[in-house]
Amino acid sequence: MGANLPVLRGHNAALVLDLLRTAGEGGISRLELAERTGLTPQAVSKITARLRTEGMAAEAGRRASTGGKPRTVLRLVPSAAHAVGLHLDRDELTAVLVDLAGTPVAVRRVPLDLGAGAEQVIEAAAVQVDAVRAEAVRADAARAEAAGGGAVRSEAVRTETPGGGAVRGEAGRTRVDSVLPNAGRGVGEPLGVGVAMPGPLDHVTGVPRRVTGFPQWDGFPLRDALAARLQLPVVLDKDTNAAALGLALRGPGDSFVYLHLGTGLGAGLVLGGTLHRGARTGAGEFGHQVIQLDGPLCECGNRGCIEALCLAAVARGDLAEAARVLGAGAANLVGLLDIDRVLLGGRTIAAHEERFVRGVAAVVAERARGAGIPVAAAEGGAHPVAEGAAQLVLAPVFRHRRGAELG
Repeated sequence: MGANLPVLRGHNAALVLDLLRTAGEGGISRLELAERTGLTPQAVSKITARLRTEGMAAEAGRRASTGGKPRTVLRLVPSAAHAVGLHLDRDELTAVLVDLAGTPVAVRRVPLDLGAGAEQVIEAAAVQVDAVRAEAVRADAARAEAAGGGAVRSEAVRTETPGGGAVRGEAGRTRVDSVLPNAGRGVGEPLGVGVAMPGPLDHVTGVPRRVTGFPQWDGFPLRDALAARLQLPVVLDKDTNAAALGLALRGPGDSFVYLHLGTGLGAGLVLGGTLHRGARTGAGEFGHQVIQLDGPLCECGNRGCIEALCLAAVARGDLAEAARVLGAGAANLVGLLDIDRVLLGGRTIAAHEERFVRGVAAVVAERARGAGIPVAAAEGGAHPVAEGAAQLVLAPVFRHRRGAELG
């Protein structure tokens, strides 16, 4: 059934877990844990004993001591618990199962029609949550069977999915259905499901607003409806916020903007190491800046939005113009927010990474007045939004040093 949630919810245990996670395979001693948390050695010993009983921690060897007997070093057991991340894009659903270290264990991508209706989308999401868990269990069984025979190599496979409804595509087949080779032991009930989708939405209540191009989502209680269907805790946030969260947890705690160009255009804002959603959770609607008065009509109802101009340029194959438009918007953010760097992501960026990075960087450099703001493709996993969505679940579990601000 996975990890014991009461143990995870304890503040001191969460602090210890976060230090175990950041220590990696090399591990960390109980004395170091006490020094870094400010807890007494006795308290650390009790916490680590419980974590070992729950399978969350294990010995990682011994380390020479400056006096007395060698210290036992402990490490996190990433496979002890998992979280699911879902990216509900306008035309595609990505589901990823990650372990406690945030490493993907299994990934599925299927076509999706976000406008097919809430009930159909919820059912499609639930099917993929079950499927990604099942794939991880099968990989776990294969690994156990092959124990002692080297690493298990899992191939991508294609499986049938129900036709019609929210899932669409040739013969109702999934586009990608893969199990990654680091699938861990004991895959059980996940801690929860993080869901990321286009905005605007209210992440506090878990309710989408008038999603651009899909106004029928306005006011639907997606988080609660999906939680009832899955019988699991669910967290909902905007796609760009989820991706920015994942990037920030791995980053230096600076200020940056993550620009996501795919079926739409949005931004995730991290200011001073804090994920910025705004007082009404509406920050980051970057694509709907008007930069051309009386320009082409956008699906949001305005004219001359940066999203409409950028997507139109991509559609006609003018990537230089698309990068120039995107760069103009990025330069506006640099000037307005005094951020440290610009990160680019999304499927359109991934398909033409060098051209977009070079084009956006040229415009930012021209308009940033010598500030020298770096522009780069976002690093991390192949599915930054889905993996970031899983971090919506994991970050509070670890009470990450910036978790309260980021999550």
